[in-house]
Amino acid sequence: MKNSIMKTLLKCFVLTAFMCGSVMTYAQTKLGGLALYTVRDDMGTNAKATLQAVADAGYKNIEAAGYQDGKFYNMTPVEFKKTLKSMGLKPISTHQGSVTLENADQMMADVKTAGFKYFVIPVPPMGMFEVNKEGMGMDGSVEDLAKILNTLGHKAKKAGLKLLYHNHDFEFKKNTDGIVPIDYLLENLDPKYVNFQMDLYWVTKAEANPIAYFNKYPGRFKIWHVKDMDEQGRFAPVGQGSINFKNILDNKILSGMKYYMVEQDKTFDGLKPLEAIKISHEGLKEIGFK
Repeated sequence: MKNSIMKTLLKCFVLTAFMCGSVMTYAQTKLGGLALYTVRDDMGTNAKATLQAVADAGYKNIEAAGYQDGKFYNMTPVEFKKTLKSMGLKPISTHQGSVTLENADQMMADVKTAGFKYFVIPVPPMGMFEVNKEGMGMDGSVEDLAKILNTLGHKAKKAGLKLLYHNHDFEFKKNTDGIVPIDYLLENLDPKYVNFQMDLYWVTKAEANPIAYFNKYPGRFKIWHVKDMDEQGRFAPVGQGSINFKNILDNKILSGMKYYMVEQDKTFDGLKPLEAIKISHEGLKEIGFK
């Protein structure tokens, strides 16, 4: 009888230890965020399966980039929130490129219902963004952009959200009026209403120094886009390129960063996006992101 009890207790102990170990391992590997723009084609094919793959890759936060007709990836805001929760994913931010002053209130209500904290403007909105032979740019003045962002920032605060503006490279270069757009926005937008999502790849592409911006405008960069640059200047998985993320990460508190999102706009040489996000997740751990 004693032997039987001892064997049962031993089995329970081993099982408990195994389960605790599994939970601890899962908790340790569940880190970081992913911008779903990286896997946009997969999201368009099978959103739920792709979200599960993102969760399985070890990510815990997501940034959406697929809102249309009041839905996120063809799911109502409530359904999208429930789907993320069932997979252990948290909605943090969402890129809302189609926002206008007219549709903002309803769009922000949907974003809030879906559980997001940050409403991100990915490019100059309302027809101001342009792509030409020289690359990306803006049609209109930075003063007009600031007015739009200010109005949207007030709307976001009223809706219980935080508004961020996401950069590319052109905002860090002087425009035809001799103004560096990102500097103008940082100087003229009230941090109570508008802050920024710094894309570390595009800052590097523009030959600007992110740490210099953290020092000049501390606390303004609430979310980072973390993506690397290969020797050809192309997008690369985190840790597979030349960007010194460790040095940048040392200045996390100065920057005001609350969250970071892995993003890779495009993959190369046969690498699939769902494979790239796994490489990036390993890179995050090696660099020291938590």
